[in-house]
Amino acid sequence: MSSRRGGGRITDEEINELISKLQALLPESSRSRGTSRSSASKLLKETCSYIKSLHREVDDLSDRLSELMSTMDNNSPQAEIIRSLLR
Repeated sequence: MSSRRGGGRITDEEINELISKLQALLPESSRSRGTSRSSASKLLKETCSYIKSLHREVDDLSDRLSELMSTMDNNSPQAEIIRSLLR
């Protein structure tokens, strides 16, 4: 992000730059077109929704991993591989 002296107001150019950077982080299907203030609001809502879906996905994967590990022999080569990936 650009540095500003004296904590002044953010410029429209800086807002548009930040919007573009945020759009680049979202999956293609969630990206809005244009960078107006109204689309910035929509982009922020979509970003929040995407972050929530990522949290749900992480929780689901964590649960699935826990279930998998509970069915494995803790001394098996597969369990060791999984543990090494989690480090």
